[in-house]
Amino acid sequence: MKLIFYILFSSILLFSFSCNKNDENQSQDVDSSDQTDYDITNILSYFEGTGLAYEINNNTVIFNTQDLPNHTSTYWDSSNELYEPYNGTNSNFKINPNKISAQNITMNIPLYPEESNIHKNTPLGAIGISRNGVVFYNQYAGPNQPLTNEIDSFDQWLGHPQGQGAYHYHIEPTFLTQQFAQDAFLGLLADGFPVYGPVEDGKTLDSSDLDQYHGHFSVTDDFSEGIYHYHITSDDPYINGNGFFGSPGNISN
Repeated sequence: MKLIFYILFSSILLFSFSCNKNDENQSQDVDSSDQTDYDITNILSYFEGTGLAYEINNNTVIFNTQDLPNHTSTYWDSSNELYEPYNGTNSNFKINPNKISAQNITMNIPLYPEESNIHKNTPLGAIGISRNGVVFYNQYAGPNQPLTNEIDSFDQWLGHPQGQGAYHYHIEPTFLTQQFAQDAFLGLLADGFPVYGPVEDGKTLDSSDLDQYHGHFSVTDDFSEGIYHYHITSDDPYINGNGFFGSPGNISN
């Protein structure tokens, strides 16, 4: 009887130890898969441009930009040294009546971005900032109005100014992708996640390669352990899809 009791007791202990060990491993797996400790400090040095400055304040990087492109455009005043008549490839180009003018846009962006439980829609107006200080806009010309006709007013570098003279990119800023490469870091959206060009690992991406927010998680040249990031593509929604992946900071002008 004592022998039977000993065998039964030993079996219970062994089973209990095994269960605890499995629970511990499962907990470690969950913890490791949930790690999203992103830090964008290392890419801030890429930002430079006329009238562009930034500073770090606690967990926020604060950008201030005059929103002036560092490249030619038919939208500069003709007296500006960067003025250049339209010489792009769009045979349907129609210049809009606006001219580029200096802005005063302040953008507060999380230094340590993370996925949000609530994915806010991108607003009309600025939704992020490119590495030369020009702001990004979303895929709409107005409330729920596609860019179909407005694209014909984009200059030779695929940007244009709105009524108050604020120059911006809705689609690929070809000046930047020609200068830095098709797979290069191009800027940040207001939630702190980076924007890259249309190429990754030698492949030109389209929206079907990305999630509903127009991004995905992978390793990049700047983040060897991987990071969630957006890609600019040649098809709608171009830069961003159904809302920000993270929580956007404040933008004012």
